[in-house]
Amino acid sequence: MIPECPRAGDPRSRASRFLCAAAAEPSPNTSTSTSTSSNRSASGLLREIQTGISKEPFTDHYTIIPGRELGRGKFAVVRKCVEKRTGHEYAAKFMRKRRKGQDCRMDIIHEIAVLELATVNQRVVNLHQVYEMASEMVLVLEFAAGGEIFNQCVSDREEEAFSEEDVKRLMRQILEGVAFLHQRNIVHLDLKPQNILLTCSSPLGDIKIVDFGLSRMVCSHQELREIMGTPEYVAPEILNYEPISTATDMWSIGVLAYVMLTGISPFLGEDKQETFLNISQLNVSYTEEELQHLDPAALTFIQTLLRKQPHPQVLRKPRQRRKSSQRRTRNGTTTADKEEKEDEGLPVTEELIVVAAYTLGQCRQSSTSEKEALVAEQKAISKRFKFEEPFSALQEVPGEFIY
Repeated sequence: MIPECPRAGDPRSRASRFLCAAAAEPSPNTSTSTSTSSNRSASGLLREIQTGISKEPFTDHYTIIPGRELGRGKFAVVRKCVEKRTGHEYAAKFMRKRRKGQDCRMDIIHEIAVLELATVNQRVVNLHQVYEMASEMVLVLEFAAGGEIFNQCVSDREEEAFSEEDVKRLMRQILEGVAFLHQRNIVHLDLKPQNILLTCSSPLGDIKIVDFGLSRMVCSHQELREIMGTPEYVAPEILNYEPISTATDMWSIGVLAYVMLTGISPFLGEDKQETFLNISQLNVSYTEEELQHLDPAALTFIQTLLRKQPHPQVLRKPRQRRKSSQRRTRNGTTTADKEEKEDEGLPVTEELIVVAAYTLGQCRQSSTSEKEALVAEQKAISKRFKFEEPFSALQEVPGEFIY
């Protein structure tokens, strides 16, 4: 979540919006394996990891590059470093184990576990090593030289801002990474420009999804409710304290696509209260000047995602004939890839909608009986969240880290 700062001018404009939004401990070097079910806690956190945690001084093995930090949050900071043995560059994420007087080591363990699950996926940042000191842990991560896509989103210079073709390619990669996570029942819950990195800025590289501090594991037999995220990107179910699902991420992707194409944050208000109200009431404009020159399919893609009750079958219409054959294999490819040549003439946006449909198809997983049993509880809890007063719970979420 981005720290608040004073705004000037139109709060939704490209420049002003972004300038102001601005368990048991594993033994060192010992691998621990576990099944997914036993590894998941009731809070949606993974509890065990396989990566060995080194207790040796981090600086014995890495040189921290002086100068500007790669990122900073309330409880963590990312610095560029070089491995002494190989000379390779990495991003070292230093994370405090105690936050607001509470032991949050298991939150870090969860983030490590998610990165382990995504090791084989090229759209998620790679975890290299983990170090632990008395007060903090260090995640040594793959270094993405292109930085955040945030930088292209805020640019007023046409040659620096994303073209529509750039967005199509990058959005497809984002969806590939998110679909990989969703197939493993992991929801990111903080998808935004600051958490999407580029391997290279010029020429434009590929994306890397980062920062899994707010991620959770969801399942069909246990509903999970959390108040967390970045205000402009949170889905309505977060604000209503309703069950989280893969659809929660897809809403954020719809907002992300809007921002990448226009440089405008669609739900941003003068303050958080207005932003939350805009999200709750689905106050989004599709008549902005920046949208007029776009391919109509791009608008359809955004509108398909920014809806309170997404319907997977509607999303699948562009390729209805392929829905039964689209299956994920162990290496992340699909059986439908064999038909790729037959469909080369179809718009890229339709392919994106198919991927979006795949992930949305897993949402609203609870049975009718489970939902009915929780109706009374939901109503009671929801009464606490009124837009007449500031939504303080969301503003105080720990782990608000930009990397």
